[in-house]
Formats: sequence, C-alpha cells, structure tokens
Amino acid sequence: MTPPPETRLRKQVDNAAALLLDALPHPVLLIDPEGHVTEANGAAQDFFQVSVAMLRRQPMANFVPFGSPLLALIDQVRMRGAAVNEYRVDVGTPRNGSERIVDIYASPIFEQPQHVVVMLQERTMAEKIDRQLTHRGAARSVTGLAAMLAHEIKNPLSGIRGAAQLLESSVDDNDRALTRLITDEADRIVKLVDRMEVFSDERPIERDPVNIHVVLEHVKRLAQSGFARHIRIVEEYDPSLPPVYANRDQLIQVFLNLVKNAAEAIGDDADGEIMLTTAFRPGIRLSVPGSANRVTLPLEFAVRDNGGGVPAEILPHLFDPFVTTKTNGTGLGLALVAKIIGDHGGVIECESQQSRTIFRVLMPAFPGAMPPDKDD
Repeated sequence: MTPPPETRLRKQVDNAAALLLDALPHPVLLIDPEGHVTEANGAAQDFFQVSVAMLRRQPMANFVPFGSPLLALIDQVRMRGAAVNEYRVDVGTPRNGSERIVDIYASPIFEQPQHVVVMLQERTMAEKIDRQLTHRGAARSVTGLAAMLAHEIKNPLSGIRGAAQLLESSVDDNDRALTRLITDEADRIVKLVDRMEVFSDERPIERDPVNIHVVLEHVKRLAQSGFARHIRIVEEYDPSLPPVYANRDQLIQVFLNLVKNAAEAIGDDADGEIMLTTAFRPGIRLSVPGSANRVTLPLEFAVRDNGGGVPAEILPHLFDPFVTTKTNGTGLGLALVAKIIGDHGGVIECESQQSRTIFRVLMPAFPGAMPPDKDD
C-alpha cells in the first residue's frame, strides 16, 4: 500500500534533517528528560570516541567528567525553557583525551518537552592553530638568528680552532688537554650552528604522495635497532588512509625525532611502550598564511608514550626554540619538527600528563586522493 503524500514528505524531511545533522562538523546530541542521549551525529561519535549506537540510550553523564558543568547546564535549560550558552568548559575524560575545551550551546526542543539539544564547539583546535602560528613565528626568528650566527660565529671559531691546534704541538702534556678542550668546544658550537642553519632553508618543499605507514615502519626499524631496542612499539593504523602530501625524508626526520623523545621520556622503564597511530579525521580545516585557500587536514598521526610526561610549565612552550627538559638538550629538535609540519601546512600539538604523552600531527592528504572541496 502506497503511503499518503504527507507521510512521504515527512519522511523526506526527516532524512534531509538527518543528513544535515551529520554534515555538521560539531558534535550535536539530543538529551531526553532522563538525561539519556537519544540522537547524535557523526561528529559526536568522533568527539567521544564511541559509535553512535553506543552513544544512544546511554546517560550523558557517562561521557563527561563527574560533576561536569555540562550536566548542570542541561538542567538549567529545562528549568528556564530557554537556550543557554557556556564557554571554555573542559569535558575531557580518559576516553576522549585529557583536556577537551569546548563552548556549549544548549537549547530546549519545544515540540518535545524536557528534551534538550546540545552542540559542542571544540576550542582546542582553534587554540592549536593559534599556537601553530606562534611556533612558525618563533621558527622565523630562529631563521634570522641562524643566518647571523653562521656568518658571525663560524668564521671566528675556525680561527680559534686552528690556533688551538697550532698551540697543541708546542705545549707540554698538561696544557695539551686544555688545547684539546678548546678544539672540542669549538667543534660543538659549530655543530649547534649547523643545526640552526636548517631553519634558514627557505627553498620550496618537494612533495609527493607518501604512504605514512611505510614512513612509520622505517622509523620503527631505526628505533628498534638503536635507541628504543628495549621498548615495545605498538602500531594502530587505519589501513584505508589515503597518501599524505609531503616530503618523505622530512617526515622521517619528524617522526624519528618524536619517537626518540618518547624513548628518552621512558628511559629504562621495563614496561615502556610507544604507540604509533594513524586515523582519518574529517572536518578539520585552517587557513594557511600567505594563501587565500583553506586547507583540509584530515590525516592524524600520533606518537604516544607512557613515560614521565612533560612538565606543565613547559608544555605551552614546548615547540619554541631552546626550550628543553633534557640536561644536555639544545631545544631545537621540536622547534624543527614544528617548522617542518608548519611548512607542510599542518598542525602539531602535544597533550601530556603522568604516564601519558601524545604528540598529534594533522596533515593534508594528497590532492588526487581526496574529493574536491565544495567550499573552495
């Protein structure tokens, strides 16, 4: 029996509404009078790291911290019968990440009494992008410093080193140790300047479609044959991931640095573990400085370790030059990582707490592997 026209029309409207809801990049949930989630879009699934089927029919309290302001906000909407907004609320849990700062928009559904629709707009990504631009500015300052150092320091150092070598042949054994010290320290400073000169390389990056899993496998082999031979390295990959649009050698440099940092954070811990993960995260877009186009960053690569973590006072400045937690570190490794990722139009961020540190890299996919962007 053919349904009446008004039934068919209502079904078409419901389908269109469901499609529209799933197209939104922000998590949207419908909460019933008992506080259970009855509907959720695809972005909510990504945000809470559970399937939509798991979200539905479960209490909202199961997905946010105990006593979360979000729950009080939902009750407030029911009592007032009006929309309420709250900004910069942390809804992070061990399930979805240690810190998830969101703006909350909650409104009653007048057609369904005591039901509340909640939309979360994550602040973390906007702040990540702001920090990434700061990292790029810091890298540019190092670029100018590196160019100056190369000219003003390396030339005098070569003269000092040469003079020390000449003196070495004409002094006694006691003083020869001092001339060797001068030579060794001159060499150490030259190596430091050489590392900084990398920042002044402004040549265009040669990029190709790169299989990130091949890169990570190469990094894993290097690590396990050297500095991470005593550490278990676990892989959790999305095999359907499209190629990343990048320079293969520079990606190896980035992830080798991140894995080495993770190994050093673990130290001699017998239970040390490094996890390498890849995932597809649609809906993340940002504007690249110097370009009118917005870039989609759907590819997420992460390096996680169970080491001691990064001190809270250093975390906001971790990618700045000369910031380090290592006794003999130069503080240039992560600054170079941030520069390489920034030059690729990507974003890198770190989350850290005791026994859980995650470096996340968001990168663009190879253009030929993605459908065209309708907004561009």
